[in-house]
Amino acid sequence: MHSHANTARKNAHQQAIFKLNPIAAACAAAFLLASTNSYAQQADATATTEEQEIAAKKKKDGEAVELDAVKVTGIRGSIANSIEKKREATSIVETISAEDIGKLPDSSIAESIARLPGLTAQRERGRAAQVNIRGLSGDFAGTTLNGREQTTTSDNRGVEFDQYPSELLSGVTVYKTPDASLMGQGISGTVDLETLKPLSYGDRVVAMNFRFDQNENNSQKQYGKRFSFSYIDQFLDNTVGFAIGYAHLDSPTSGFQNEAWGYPSERWNGMANVPAVPGNPGVSIFGGGKLYKFDNSNKRDGLFTTLQFKPNEFYEGKIDLFYSKFKKTEVKTGLEFGTVFGPSGPSQIPVTFVINGNTVVDSTWTGVRPVVRMDSNPSEDALFSIGWNNKFIINDNWSVVADISHSNTRHKFRVLETYAGLTGTGTSDLRIQLDPSGSFNNFTFARDLNNPSNLRLIDAGGWGQDGYIKDFDVTDKLSAFRVDAKRSFDQGIISSMEFGVNVSDRKKEKSSIEAKLCLVACAGGDTAAFPGTAGTFGFGGVGGLAFYDANALFGSGIYNLVGNFNNNIANKNWSVSETVSTFYTQLNIDTDIGEMPLRGNVGFQYINVDQSSSGFSTFAGNPAGTPTEAGTTYGDFLPSLNLSLGLPADQYLRFSAARQVQRPRLDDMRASFDVSVSAGGCAGQPGPIFCGGGGNPELKPWLANAYDLSYEKYFTTEAGNKGYISAAYFYKELQSYIYRRDVQYDYAGSPFPAIAPGQIVGVTYPGTSVGVINQPINGEGGVLKGLELAVSVPFDLLWSPLQGFGVQASYSDTRSSISPNGPGTSDPLPGLSKYVSNITAYYERAGFSIRFSQRTRSAFRGETRGFGADLSYINIDGETVQDAQVNYNFGSGTLEGLSLYLQVSNIGDTPFTTSDSGNPSLRPVQYFEYGRTTLLGFSYKF
Repeated sequence: MHSHANTARKNAHQQAIFKLNPIAAACAAAFLLASTNSYAQQADATATTEEQEIAAKKKKDGEAVELDAVKVTGIRGSIANSIEKKREATSIVETISAEDIGKLPDSSIAESIARLPGLTAQRERGRAAQVNIRGLSGDFAGTTLNGREQTTTSDNRGVEFDQYPSELLSGVTVYKTPDASLMGQGISGTVDLETLKPLSYGDRVVAMNFRFDQNENNSQKQYGKRFSFSYIDQFLDNTVGFAIGYAHLDSPTSGFQNEAWGYPSERWNGMANVPAVPGNPGVSIFGGGKLYKFDNSNKRDGLFTTLQFKPNEFYEGKIDLFYSKFKKTEVKTGLEFGTVFGPSGPSQIPVTFVINGNTVVDSTWTGVRPVVRMDSNPSEDALFSIGWNNKFIINDNWSVVADISHSNTRHKFRVLETYAGLTGTGTSDLRIQLDPSGSFNNFTFARDLNNPSNLRLIDAGGWGQDGYIKDFDVTDKLSAFRVDAKRSFDQGIISSMEFGVNVSDRKKEKSSIEAKLCLVACAGGDTAAFPGTAGTFGFGGVGGLAFYDANALFGSGIYNLVGNFNNNIANKNWSVSETVSTFYTQLNIDTDIGEMPLRGNVGFQYINVDQSSSGFSTFAGNPAGTPTEAGTTYGDFLPSLNLSLGLPADQYLRFSAARQVQRPRLDDMRASFDVSVSAGGCAGQPGPIFCGGGGNPELKPWLANAYDLSYEKYFTTEAGNKGYISAAYFYKELQSYIYRRDVQYDYAGSPFPAIAPGQIVGVTYPGTSVGVINQPINGEGGVLKGLELAVSVPFDLLWSPLQGFGVQASYSDTRSSISPNGPGTSDPLPGLSKYVSNITAYYERAGFSIRFSQRTRSAFRGETRGFGADLSYINIDGETVQDAQVNYNFGSGTLEGLSLYLQVSNIGDTPFTTSDSGNPSLRPVQYFEYGRTTLLGFSYKF
């Protein structure tokens, strides 16, 4: 009776998906195609399900499992392994499996992870570094290596995945829903990086690869290389296994930055000698900006080794070691200048101008004072991780596992700035034009900036210094001990019970030492000869720009260093310590509802946290600060439930309910604060009053009640190719989140300004120690929800002559009502793109394979290093990033084991951009261009 109405609703829904995103449409179409085939294959699929149940039982009992009679290798083999892991999991997961050791298909493991459904990546300096899961930034995700929580090279908890060479990893599992036994959880998910187990290989394996690296940007080319070596072997009748791998990366890149400081309108309309524009009282004009060329060097060395031993049926041990050292050097050559803002403003007025709408798109200025800069920003990141796992099989029903691990990282980062300016008056005429692309502005200076005789070392910007230097040092250490016990049952709904405890002790410290560089005494007017030569530039309207080596100049001793101390610098020096004890119990479910298998788990974690922080409190007259400490203890109860119901025709319905937790950002937990006396009051409180701002060592974590529902349909073609379709919905209701707010605070016992001569207590000086502080606090409420569609379709499912062709695609629609900056604010959650899509088309047959991938995300708010390399949030435009790979594998003959590779990343040379929300098409703000990278090489295994 209702068929026509249902059909109409169905068609309307499909049309809505097509309007949203073509990949969403592709996912929907794949659902329809798969459902058309599913009933024809139901009998075979049922048999397949029975075989898989037998395989699962064998796996549980520790027996060897051969899932397929048809051996599938290469890209299709990797896809098949990943699909099988996803199908077998009791949680909702996404997985990546290497087709072979050293053959994960990307230059960065972050690129591989970012293609998974519901995930994407934020690029830094042209490379995918931080992974966003379900609309949340990297700080909301947990990361483990072989199940062990990892320290990070970032300032906070977010892992920078380019620290992990893809050649040394055998796979990745992303847990979107937690279970009680999973440690290191995040509120968005948990990423577990996996290295291999040598006893899982039946034979000795020696593998090596070499790839030639070329980065091309704006007709400028940089050349590098990467290579790796792996050795896997077994000894003493397969009771001892050993594996070692080494990977080296040397990848120079170039880049360009074109940035506007803003587009003021109120300053424009109020400037002398500039009448209001008729009909456009709110005209905006370019206020100043910067233009830079980057020459980057990226060198990384990674090493892993595993020793696995199983001398008898009672004991199995495994020792893992992972080490990675990443050196990055960024040399910046460029200039900064003000028109309305900066050293040339606000008295500057345009001589001529052209208006488009309410924005000046072409203007000419006089008296502009450019600051020519040569900067050097080297960094060195080192990561070391070691773990020792011991498994004891007590009897057929009892086993105990003891694991001890340690992870530590160190991040050293220098920001070196040196300044120069024009000779004579130090000024030049300047024309500013919007580029025809609308992505950036072009600048034409009347004076030749590529002539060294026109330049000199000087404080051209009037910044009170001739240069500046910052040295950051971040260390992160984590030691953990875990004990688990498992009791198996031969009958009943509950197949086994697990319980245990994990205790981790972590300490992260950050320090910043800063100084002004002075040619004499930073008194102004000091100058020295420009020590450089003419050079090419070729971007943003500047054809050439004279340059010199900033490191060599700094090392020559030309500058005097004057230490800089203020509240902002003191705020960057802190340490956070936390001891987290996690107790858990989990019941594993394995039963049947009629003829439908039901698997899953139910359990809980109880987490006890003891946290403390040290920092510096500052006030007027005390810029270096006084040491201060604070902390707290608390506990969280985290229940979880995961159910996977097997339906006919190899279909699965999954449900999860859990309370998820995410520890606060480490810099939010710092004990540092700055306080001053406000005569006029603050935050609505009358003065005189103590007003301050800082961190919160007593901060509690983010908490959410999370619910997930997923439908999955799996299939296997006659040729052994695997595929699936899935639709998932998630809903996270926040119980606690973190934002900054003005709160009442008692400064008693804390350092604060002394009573100055002439101040009267209660009249011009506060009469009480109770004041106001702006700090991170815990708020309540808000929802994060989303829909995820995913397909992986080998085309021989549709027509057997299409064997070898296939497509993987996913589409995510994520919405949030959370206000990360507090109630009433409109900024989105960091990392949240409403729409994320991924598509990979591939062909593989007779040794030849080709893959094309595209990753798209809508606009989002991201954290990056801004002014002076300090962290700040910016609104980043949507982007589409493409890459492709072509391989040929020699399957037999004298070249058996040899594979040839060609891979191109960022094919479309997609820039990293931000824009002014008032008129993004006419007001570009930030434009970073890093070009495309080509890898050409081979791998050989024997």
